[in-house]
Amino acid sequence: MVASEQRLALLNDEPVDTAGTDLLGSGQAARQLAGLLVASRASTPFTLAVDAGWGMGKSSLMRLVDAELSSVPEVHTVWYNAWTSTGADALEGLIKSVLMRFDRRLLRRALHRASEQRALLRVLRAPAALVAGPLGAAGLVDELWSNLSVNSQARNEMRDAIRDLAQEWAGNAEYSPRRMLVVFIDDLDRCSEETVLAVCEAVKVYLDVPGLAFVIGCDRSALGPSGLLRDLSPAGAAFMEKIFQTTYRIPVAGGQGVQEYIGWCARTAGIERLLDEPLVELLAERSARNPRRIKRLVNGFVLEATLNPMWADHPPEAVLRTLLIQYFYADFYRMMTSPPGADGGDVIADFCTYRRVRTLLRAPGAVPEQERPMVNAFLEQRDVARDPGNPRAALQRLERELPTVFPDMVADPGFNSLLDGLLGLPRAEELVRRLREGAPSMVTLPRRGPGPVTDVPSVRGGVYGPDPGAIDYGSPRPAAAVEPFTSRTILWVDDHPENNVTLAAWFRGEGATVETAVDSRSADAAIAARTPSLIISDIARGSDGRAGFTHVEALRREQRYTGPVVFYAGRVTPARQDTARALGALGVAADGDELLRLVRSAFAAPTAPPAHPSAARPR
Repeated sequence: MVASEQRLALLNDEPVDTAGTDLLGSGQAARQLAGLLVASRASTPFTLAVDAGWGMGKSSLMRLVDAELSSVPEVHTVWYNAWTSTGADALEGLIKSVLMRFDRRLLRRALHRASEQRALLRVLRAPAALVAGPLGAAGLVDELWSNLSVNSQARNEMRDAIRDLAQEWAGNAEYSPRRMLVVFIDDLDRCSEETVLAVCEAVKVYLDVPGLAFVIGCDRSALGPSGLLRDLSPAGAAFMEKIFQTTYRIPVAGGQGVQEYIGWCARTAGIERLLDEPLVELLAERSARNPRRIKRLVNGFVLEATLNPMWADHPPEAVLRTLLIQYFYADFYRMMTSPPGADGGDVIADFCTYRRVRTLLRAPGAVPEQERPMVNAFLEQRDVARDPGNPRAALQRLERELPTVFPDMVADPGFNSLLDGLLGLPRAEELVRRLREGAPSMVTLPRRGPGPVTDVPSVRGGVYGPDPGAIDYGSPRPAAAVEPFTSRTILWVDDHPENNVTLAAWFRGEGATVETAVDSRSADAAIAARTPSLIISDIARGSDGRAGFTHVEALRREQRYTGPVVFYAGRVTPARQDTARALGALGVAADGDELLRLVRSAFAAPTAPPAHPSAARPR
């Protein structure tokens, strides 16, 4: 853990609401948007969408616009967080929030009009309430709502009543031009379809009246045909198109602004000295310059460094670099922390050697004599023929036998700087060993983005707990997610079944029967006793790097099993993918997410996929 004299602090996730805390330059856009709203007050009603993805500063920009409007005469504002209501309650909540901003004198007058018209079933409630004594604004709004929402006929008249009230309020001022009420609606894209439609109904059907302007913060893509509202009828989709008159898309912050923002976060959290320039650039680019992701990553580091006892013997920089590898290079982290006995060996050593071999094979001229033993040994370990006359061809064959992520990562300066910095720290080898042994987790890594968590259990997470997006076992699952597994039998062949305990238990919890076998002989016995619905197989066992392929090839050739097969291994390489396809398998998975996707695809198929008619001999 971090030494006691080093003070670390967590960052809050509150939106910016004053110019002094605006670190990403949103203030200028806020001033321009506020000026546009004020200049357009004669054009009300209208709706402006503030559009951006999760964590990109919608709430902050809207808060800054609100602050700019606070000094404008006869412009009033109200905030409504759509996420705080559900379904029909959202419609009522939004309308009441708007009514609360009108003068009590006007609300009483509107209540009198509702009673005098006697067009509503509950008309007598209003006079009784007025005789009982003066009501506060909340009481008047509740009573007015009761009169205006008592039945379908009253709801048809509600828009006219609100229009009269808003027009009276907007014109009842000495200031010219008229009053304007700007209604800010936040977090609409985080709501259910029912809530989204209720809010939009309130905006377009009941509150679309002169004097009111709406500023709605949302990710427009999340509200589109492929998002929350994908099941809308054509009429419903046409209605949604009418909600927004114009949209302001928040641009991604510039590189310099994001780096300054990271510097502020680092200073506030107490980790400024740990972030050198390459790490700052890496954090900016790999976080997609998303302010919320940056904050959550910094908070994840602070919690891990402060609470996890495994870091007592390691410097804080080790925590930070390990966290960044897990967060931004999850595939490499999974291979790096694969439990003892898992397929793959030392991925760090392999990557570092590959990086050197790649440089030598791509360089003009022959490989230097002193480097040849290392290059030849690395090629021979992977059964790659040496080709002194065409070293680049040898490199291409080598990369087919290495993890698919290696070629991209070797060209990524951020990753190489991150890994080299970690390996250069004291006791780095011991740190990697402890990660592989699965040191107990204290905190969970922050999620990469919004949306529901996937229901895939991760068993290959390391010190920070589950991989980003791993399931919460207490989360309810849709019924459709359970049905494909019911009454299915899975035969799982792996010489280290202890590495699959969590996933196997999850499959059983979903209704499947999971049988295990540690070698081909015991798997053959299980198949002879009962043909499984699906086989999950490892690839390497002991010194045999292709045992799983060889076994499935024999099953196919002898027609003892022709059903679906998924290979589950520590590493996915192009050569392994090709061999799996040649054997008629669904694919090779290296993590729980991909494994479950492949298993679901097998169980969702109307019939089992046929084996390849002439399975190639495994390489």
